[in-house]
Amino acid sequence: MDERMKTHGDFGWCDLMTDEPEKARAFYTDVIGWTTEVVDIGKGPYTVLKTGQRPVAGIMGKPPEASGAPTAWTAYVTVDDVDARAARVEGAGGAVIVAPVDIPSVGRMAVIQDPTGGVIGIITYAEPVD
Repeated sequence: MDERMKTHGDFGWCDLMTDEPEKARAFYTDVIGWTTEVVDIGKGPYTVLKTGQRPVAGIMGKPPEASGAPTAWTAYVTVDDVDARAARVEGAGGAVIVAPVDIPSVGRMAVIQDPTGGVIGIITYAEPVD
């Protein structure tokens, strides 16, 4: 596991959520040169983007509950406890957009919005299984 995925406060991942994941995959492999691996995260196919063998980001199709949401990249910050951090959001003037949820074999994540409208993901990664 990369150190950025262990360090509280560090940016650890980025996701692109789109209606056209295959079109996006083709674009980024051509323009950036990323290689890809398609995996199942329990909610359909997810394309992992890699630099060499190192995973750096991902692409997923919009789930039905996100229909109408704009195509957008979401950056994820590693936190020590997603549930505890999400519980602080409303008191700090923000909103929880996606409540904490488990992502099988990855960890637990949420999406939050700050009082200015900025949206960011927070995630606590699961310990890798050897």
